[in-house]
Amino acid sequence: MTDPTTLAFWVAVLQIIAIDILLGGDNAVVIALACRKLPQAQRKQGIFWGVAGAIGLRIVLIFFALQLLDFPWLKIVGALLLVWIGVKLLQPEEEGHGEVAAATTLAGAIKTIVIADAVMSLDNVIAVAAAAHGSMLLVAFGILVSIPIVVWGSQLVLKLMDRYPVVITAGGALLGWIGGGMIVSDPALPPDIFAALPYPKYVLATAGALLVVALGKLLAARALAARPAAAPVDLLEESEERRA
Repeated sequence: MTDPTTLAFWVAVLQIIAIDILLGGDNAVVIALACRKLPQAQRKQGIFWGVAGAIGLRIVLIFFALQLLDFPWLKIVGALLLVWIGVKLLQPEEEGHGEVAAATTLAGAIKTIVIADAVMSLDNVIAVAAAAHGSMLLVAFGILVSIPIVVWGSQLVLKLMDRYPVVITAGGALLGWIGGGMIVSDPALPPDIFAALPYPKYVLATAGALLVVALGKLLAARALAARPAAAPVDLLEESEERRA
């Protein structure tokens, strides 16, 4: 997996880049909000050092996540988290950037970007650690390649996901695929537990992808169906308040 001349290495790199794009799309929004009150001359500095600090912190977090995945049961827990992250990805979006404060100093902007990224990147860290299969080289390479895409291309990717929802579905399926494939190598499970399955890693990976898509679509449909039901109540309350 650490040999750049193998197909498996480049497949893992592509998975890490895809994860960074799908789960890191909000980073550019956070960066813009944190730096919006800085003087024009300091904005580029704020963006550069904020992104550098956030990426450094993320690599450290992923390093610890890679070590933790060697413990029994944690790959199973990680797989369940990836399924949950994939399902969450398929849900209707809610705006969540209003709490990102705009800093008035360069140091304040950098601090805001790093902290916000750390809080928002837990799902990204878990997913990248799973896709890297224990290789820090893959983590570093994948993140370095994805930096320009996330920072400068995230808005384009977000527009693409808005226009073609299948991109989001494919991203959720990818997380389910990685999660399902993780379970096979958990040291807590007996080596022959999946012996009856042909190609157990791919069977479980496919099952994880299908589970995320099916559950995600079901919950998304329920969430969308529930929204119109609340509207008449709000309008009725507003009408009664006006009469009063």
